[in-house]
Formats: sequence, structure tokens, C-alpha cells
Amino acid sequence: MGSHDVRRRAAVLLAMIATGGCIDGARGSNLQLDLSPAMPAQASPGKTPGPRQIPSNAHYSLYAIQSGDDRDRLFEVDRFEVHPIVDLASPCFIDVGDHVRFPGLHVSQFAGQVALDTGIPDYMNPPPGATEQQKIDAATAAQRMINIAALTGSSGIKVVTSASTSEYPMLSDFCDGAGIPALHCADETSNRRRLENCRAAWDADPALWEGTDRILTAPLAGTTLGLVDGLNPINLAPVGGAQLFVDEDLTGMDAFAIYWRLDNADGPGTLLLYGTPTVPAPTRGVIHVQLHSPTDPALSADLAIFADLGQDDVTF
Repeated sequence: MGSHDVRRRAAVLLAMIATGGCIDGARGSNLQLDLSPAMPAQASPGKTPGPRQIPSNAHYSLYAIQSGDDRDRLFEVDRFEVHPIVDLASPCFIDVGDHVRFPGLHVSQFAGQVALDTGIPDYMNPPPGATEQQKIDAATAAQRMINIAALTGSSGIKVVTSASTSEYPMLSDFCDGAGIPALHCADETSNRRRLENCRAAWDADPALWEGTDRILTAPLAGTTLGLVDGLNPINLAPVGGAQLFVDEDLTGMDAFAIYWRLDNADGPGTLLLYGTPTVPAPTRGVIHVQLHSPTDPALSADLAIFADLGQDDVTF
């Protein structure tokens, strides 16, 4: 049975449980998910996963669990991915839009291109003939790369995103090869081809996610569902919290779990987090679940479920 059939049957079953057999409209749930900083992120496309990473062609699934006399029943509620908010190794981490200086340029090459454009290879030692605007441009480019390095480091921001099974076209080792030009290719022809290839991939699958350092909550493609708990390394502001809306009324579930699995694999995959609802609930009308890893004490999550959105009985 395909995942879509499982989710459709789960929606029908859960609605019947909540209503005694009658199916009403607007019986979905709003899920507020806080993931701990140790939550593994996807590796860069085509790269071998490192510590606290899962493969790029994988996703997370949130399951609701009903305990039965003979066995537990798992229902896939939703899927999501976790990415570094910017990924310098992604072939489509590029500049896009009419407002950018080099449309289609891979951002890893931005400071170098600004240096060529302004004639200032070292913004701290500009040549005598440099204009004030050229000095500003060179310094701004250098600061941008410093910010990107902070965002992609071990303490960088992770983002919860839409899940996609799509992959980018092949990344070429050359500027004039097939597929997306190599990252170092910064000429206008390469930038145009890179932009065309990336936009074609995004148009083909609106769930394929790609972030940007320009506006952290507005990705180049895909949907940002929220952030993993942590600090913004640029200004040390706290970040975190993701939100998912699902069609199922999740009232009456006995447990919840988060698994990860390869996109083309069958079964739930590898258990990452598991928890049961807090009894009694700290807030009437809200299901509260603390999820913990069976193997990693640094890994946890806090889940608040506003179930059955067709009825508002939440009391604060």
C-alpha cells in the first residue's frame, strides 16, 4: 500500500474514531513542534552524511500510534525535512531576483565577484582610487560571507521544511558541461544556465526546498515550516518552533513518534523520537507530548497538538 493510501485511510479512521462513525468537515489538527538543537539535518545533495546528519534523499515522518490488544497501529500524520538554513555545497544556493547583483551566481563566489567588480580584493586595504560606494560594496560582500560561515557552522540555524523526493540535475565539473555548471563558474553564461536549471527543478516540484541567507524565513523554493531550537549565531537571538497543519483529528492517540527513512524505502524507517501524551494535559483541549530518543539523551522534542479544529475548547 502506498503512503498516500495509508494517510487517506488514517484520515478516515481517525475521523470515525472521534465522531462515532460520522465524518464532519474541518476536523484537522494544528501541531506545534519544538525540536532540540541536536536534531539531525539532511546532508548536502550527493554528499555522504556526516555526524548528526541523514542522507539528502531521506525525510522524517511523524506517526500517531494506537495501541491495540494484538499490536500497535501506526498512522503517518505528516512528513518533513530538516536542513541547514543555508548550504554552501548545494548546487542551487544561488542569488535570484531583479534586486541581486549577479543573478544565478552561486553564493560561494559572491565575494570574489564583487572584488573583481569593484577592483578591491581586500576591503580593509582599498586602492587609492576606489569610490566610497565601491568600498561599501566590498565591505558588505565580506560581511555577507562571514554571516554565511556562521550560519553554516556547527552552531548554525536548522530549518524545518516541506519534504520532497526530487533531486537536482547533475552538477558538472566544468563550466560548459551538461547539467548545472560547477560552483566556481561565475561567467554570465554559466550563471544563466545555473539559474535556468535550478528554476526548472523548483517549478517541477514546489516542495523542493532551497534556503537563502538574504531572508532566512523566505526560501528560494519550497516551504519553511519553522526552525529547530537554537540561537541565531549572527545576533544570538533565540529561534525555534515549527508548525504543521494536518487533516487528521489526532484526539485519542496513545503515542507519537518521529522516524526517518530513505525516500524510496518501505516501512516506517529508523525510530528517532517517541513519547506519550501528558496526563492530565497541562492545558485543556491541547495534547502535550514530550518525545525522547531511545539512544541519544541530547535529542528530544516537544509537541503540542490543537486537535479537532472544528471545535474550540482550548482554555488558557
